[in-house]
Amino acid sequence: MDDQENFRDSIATISDEGKRAWIFPKKPGGRYYTYRKWVSYILLAFLLAAPFIRVGGNQFLMFNVLERRFNIFGFPFWPQDFHLFVISMIIGVIFVALFTVAFGRIFCGWMCPQTIFMEMVFRRIEYWIDGDRGAQMRLAKLPWNAEKIRKRLFKWAVFFLISFGIANVFLAYLIGSDQLIQYVTDGPSRHMGTLVALLIFTGVFHFVFTWFREQVCIIACPYGRMQGVLLDNKSVIVAYDYKRGEGEKGRKKFRKGEDRAAQGFGDCIDCRQCVHVCPTGIDIRNGTQLECVNCTACIDECDTIMEKVNLPKGLIRYASEAEIAEKEPFRFTPRMKGYAAVLAVLISVLIGMLFLRNEVEATILRLPGQLYERKDNNIIRNFYSYKLINKTSREIPDIHFKLESHQGTIYFVKGDGFEVPAQKLSEGTLYIDINNASLNGDKDKLKIGVYSGDELIETATARFLAPRSYR
Repeated sequence: MDDQENFRDSIATISDEGKRAWIFPKKPGGRYYTYRKWVSYILLAFLLAAPFIRVGGNQFLMFNVLERRFNIFGFPFWPQDFHLFVISMIIGVIFVALFTVAFGRIFCGWMCPQTIFMEMVFRRIEYWIDGDRGAQMRLAKLPWNAEKIRKRLFKWAVFFLISFGIANVFLAYLIGSDQLIQYVTDGPSRHMGTLVALLIFTGVFHFVFTWFREQVCIIACPYGRMQGVLLDNKSVIVAYDYKRGEGEKGRKKFRKGEDRAAQGFGDCIDCRQCVHVCPTGIDIRNGTQLECVNCTACIDECDTIMEKVNLPKGLIRYASEAEIAEKEPFRFTPRMKGYAAVLAVLISVLIGMLFLRNEVEATILRLPGQLYERKDNNIIRNFYSYKLINKTSREIPDIHFKLESHQGTIYFVKGDGFEVPAQKLSEGTLYIDINNASLNGDKDKLKIGVYSGDELIETATARFLAPRSYR
């Protein structure tokens, strides 16, 4: 029993001496791999194109942390919209959690950028340069002769160029595609700081996909730890049908013409191809493991072997533990319904907030350290600073303010009737004169309308201070 459980004491990427054990996965192929390739190519095209797609003049996806500007599916989010951004991120987390509860770590195997780049870009290039599993293992054991040096340098150079391209795409997400194109047009000498940062990110990507590889999924990614909390025996995962595979007497190597069922042996012929093809080096026959990313490579490989030995496919397949142990079909469990209900509520709240969100946001605050001034004819004057954020992709012209709650006059320190450029911030100083007879106390709340021409586009509030002795 201890020998059967010793896989839990170590991982395939670490040797008994504690050193890195390199994984040489066999080149996968089959039905699911073909589906994954199409999904990966579509997601890669989306990932590469999203920063350059415009919706209503806005970049489709942008995460400009430095300027605290975010675009999600063409909707711009400013610091004042941070609550909307937070809700969007929570929706993403709940969505992934729901999928994990229902379908295991399917996100990792089919949609995760790390898996897509590693398995569908870098690994495929490696198969092209170094060959399949056997050829890679032989190459690794060779001394550093001319052939090995040539292949290694060529592969690392190609990996570096691809990593540089990925770093540029990620930079487009961070600073905006227009800014990136401007930097490229200007030349690297005029933006050395950006070039250095770009080369650092390139080095990180090159390190991850050249050396660190599957360790990201096993060690660094927190999602692998989450699945231990989220999965239960009703979750559909990549699973080995141990009842069919083991039989009464366990596994046995295949012999042509034998009646395995009559002898009490299961359908697993112990060929270990499911282990050889696994990109994280696990044996799926040991059950659900943290290292499994649900990439389905073992399903395709096992189906190929089963077909060759004239046994039914599906020994390894998408199934829940309850289905394998008790033939229980997949059902939408109460826990899944709970996640789905929370997800529906959050999406409804987000949609409602998006429809209620103003395209222009105005903030008017009293100048710090300023009280009020007394003017002729019983006039009280207060000074304010204003900020106008234009969240749209068009310029808003002829901006002026009007008092909606009191009789009074608003004066701008630097003229009236200004414009707010598209997706920009305009700020300045103004003062408000109100006759004391129109005030109700020493801290009246003013309602100020923001107009573009004759159209009211936003309202703001501010406190107006007056002397107590005047009341």
